[in-house]
Amino acid sequence: MNVAVLLLTTALVLVVAVLDAAGTGKLARLDGATYPAALTRAATAFTTVLTLAAVVVGALAALGAVVVGGVPSCR
Repeated sequence: MNVAVLLLTTALVLVVAVLDAAGTGKLARLDGATYPAALTRAATAFTTVLTLAAVVVGALAALGAVVVGGVPSCR
């Protein structure tokens, strides 16, 4: 079950990152940016979402809030 939750969470983060990048690129084009500039903004937004997700996972792991094997890790 933990693997399923991990895969679904990863898929959700990737979908959110792609949607954010698409929205950012579209807004950049509506603002009058060239295609390369809009693509650069979209790529920056995509990597920002992935970086934020990695930071949240790292913070939760550092706090010991990540459940391992069905039992919260208590050290």
